[in-house]
Amino acid sequence: MLLAINYPSWIHPEIFPGVPVLGLLRWYGLMYIFAFGTAFLILKKLVSEGALNYSDYTATEDDLFSFFATGIIFLLIGARVFSTLIYDTSGLYRQKPWLIFWPFDETGQFTGLAGMSYHGGFIGGLLGMIFWCRKKKQPVLKWIDAMVTAIPLGYTFGRLGNFLNGELFGRITTMPWGIIFPNAQKFSVSIPWVKEFADKAGILITDGQNLVNLPRHPSQLYEALFEGILLWLIIWLCRKHKPFDGFSGALYTIGYGFFRFWIEYFREPDLDLGYRIEAVTGAPTYMNVSLLNISTGQILCLLMIAGGLIMMLICGIRHKRLKSH
Repeated sequence: MLLAINYPSWIHPEIFPGVPVLGLLRWYGLMYIFAFGTAFLILKKLVSEGALNYSDYTATEDDLFSFFATGIIFLLIGARVFSTLIYDTSGLYRQKPWLIFWPFDETGQFTGLAGMSYHGGFIGGLLGMIFWCRKKKQPVLKWIDAMVTAIPLGYTFGRLGNFLNGELFGRITTMPWGIIFPNAQKFSVSIPWVKEFADKAGILITDGQNLVNLPRHPSQLYEALFEGILLWLIIWLCRKHKPFDGFSGALYTIGYGFFRFWIEYFREPDLDLGYRIEAVTGAPTYMNVSLLNISTGQILCLLMIAGGLIMMLICGIRHKRLKSH
């Protein structure tokens, strides 16, 4: 008996697979629309609660839209640039940087801007928000606090898009909720541990079969739950009780870094990058051999946690000084 879940055969990256023109529409792109739409609606809700009312200023819908749009544009640029220059190991984009925003492959086939980095989007979005606030002479921390309260729930849709694309899946597992992703690496049944693993997962290996696809952690769904829904709920419940401006921004940075760091132990690192820090050298990426084997994403998450703690400390000290005056 199969003790795993087969990835649904009816799910395709395209919304209308095989249909001319409409076949270009992809679930991942649609999830971005849902993500941005959800975040904007939450931002409007915060404005209606007075989160961006201070002194004699009241945020208008035009201000809200221009702030949001600026942040999203910078986010997309940062996510794409970071992905192509940090995570791509072919060197193609360094040699031909104009291809970073070129949505076609060498054959002229439309691919969209495949490959986005969360951490690049985080940096880009942060710079965009700071740019807008400086230009409009608005308090940076207050606007950032509002934005990060809206972001996580929207982020949930991005990870659902990854799941619908059948990408960014996790390491192999015998857990009953493990999913057999069709595009995952297959393993030779002649390797003893592979056959043993398949037996534990209830996968039947037939005579003459050379390769087997093993169940994986649905790490995209773990991220959607913890980095999306749970993190949003924490920040949302704290929004009216924050002790100082900048608290929500710091909480988001620490919270995302914390959740993502641990989920990275279940998510398979990029095969061409492997581990940046190795306690066990030569360890496979598809299996968690050591907690001290650290991926690129985990290093960036540790930097986020450190940055969030520093931000929390600085904003707290700043608040005390302003209060004493």
